[in-house]
Amino acid sequence: MTLIVCSLALMPQVVHERRPSHLLTLIDPGTPVERPLGVDARRHLRLDLDDISQPMDGFAAPDEASVQRLLAFARTWDARRPMVVHCFAGVSRSGASAYAIACERNPGVDEYEIARAMRRAARHAQPNRRIVALADDILGRGGRMVDAIDSIKVNNVQPTGPAYDLPVRYPGWT
Repeated sequence: MTLIVCSLALMPQVVHERRPSHLLTLIDPGTPVERPLGVDARRHLRLDLDDISQPMDGFAAPDEASVQRLLAFARTWDARRPMVVHCFAGVSRSGASAYAIACERNPGVDEYEIARAMRRAARHAQPNRRIVALADDILGRGGRMVDAIDSIKVNNVQPTGPAYDLPVRYPGWT
């Protein structure tokens, strides 16, 4: 059971090679994204969201409804095959969404453990703090998801990076 996080540029190749059952797209409004062959339209969710951490005029900020939609979509995934989660760069919106899904799937697992798993998988991951905070509230994690993501921040922000896997369950996770 794995979530594959990647950029828009890598998404077609990742879908071709890994054959996911579900595809989650978090992308700036108006950015064209073609659903690859082999991904059923009912198993593709596109959320038009800008990568911002505060609401701003003229931008589509992540909000509670969009995070609720991504979590509901993830609940339709049986995890027999991977789910690809991508945004434009594969750094912020997609990482935050994968983290939120992993936290929801593992209610008894420490948020820091999941955040550290993400950091081990991807030195370039910089999860969108707004998405994480909204998911934290929805999942009733009491700010621990935000604190855990803040604890793995790196000073060397990269504009993009390679695709990476975030397992939904590790041995020992409940």
